Amino acid sequence: MFLFSRRLFGSLLVLIALLAHASSFAADLPTFNLVIRNGHFVPETTEVPANTKFRLLIKNEGPGAEEFESAELHKEKVLAPGASSFLIFQPLKPGTYKFFGEFHPDTAQGRIIAR
Repeated sequence: MFLFSRRLFGSLLVLIALLAHASSFAADLPTFNLVIRNGHFVPETTEVPANTKFRLLIKNEGPGAEEFESAELHKEKVLAPGASSFLIFQPLKPGTYKFFGEFHPDTAQGRIIAR
């Protein structure tokens, strides 16, 4: 029983160390904010550094659900009203990448420009 407790304790220490390392790595990512408001993305254009992994924080301030979707970036995320979430992007080559809102496709249009 004592041996099992030592193994369990050792495993917990390793897990804690791994989680601490992962959270410090995530904190180092460049982060950009995107708000969904009344069927529009604010800002419509987000500039990010090319060839750099980054995080996009998304908040839905609208009265209904909305989705961030991009076929080019292979990303989609549905957010309920008042919800916040994030997406992690692998480094992008220089260029423009379009995205849209599935529930307001005519007005919820945006783009990420990697420079």
